[in-house]
Amino acid sequence: MIIGKGSAETEAGVMPSRQLVDDMMAYNESLAKAGVLLAAEGLAPSSRAARIAYGPGKPKVIDGPFAETKEIIAGFWLIQVKSREEAVEWALRVPVPEGGEGVGLELWEVFDAADMPETSLTPETAERDKALRESLETNPPNA
Repeated sequence: MIIGKGSAETEAGVMPSRQLVDDMMAYNESLAKAGVLLAAEGLAPSSRAARIAYGPGKPKVIDGPFAETKEIIAGFWLIQVKSREEAVEWALRVPVPEGGEGVGLELWEVFDAADMPETSLTPETAERDKALRESLETNPPNA
């Protein structure tokens, strides 16, 4: 997963320029053409978000906005590639707005039940996970 970090501009709800939108579309199309794109989405400012904090007692819902923009993400790409190096290559191609100092990306490896050690997953749970993933492929949300 390539995670685009938030900034003061994204937190203020400033929309990207037409040129940056066009550049992002071209980037997304290149990911799709290469057959590695699974999802790509932008996120609303944290003023429209919530966090759930766990501690003693009931979970606590904390409404945004959140003060630390360095902890906020503005969007993401979910890609399926063969290696960390390939993911880095794709991330380095992400279009950055003019004067994009301070723009940052993070790369995170996504894993699923197949990546879990056998001691963490019963055969029944593995089968349930497989069935769930198959149902999502045949019946996508909001279809």
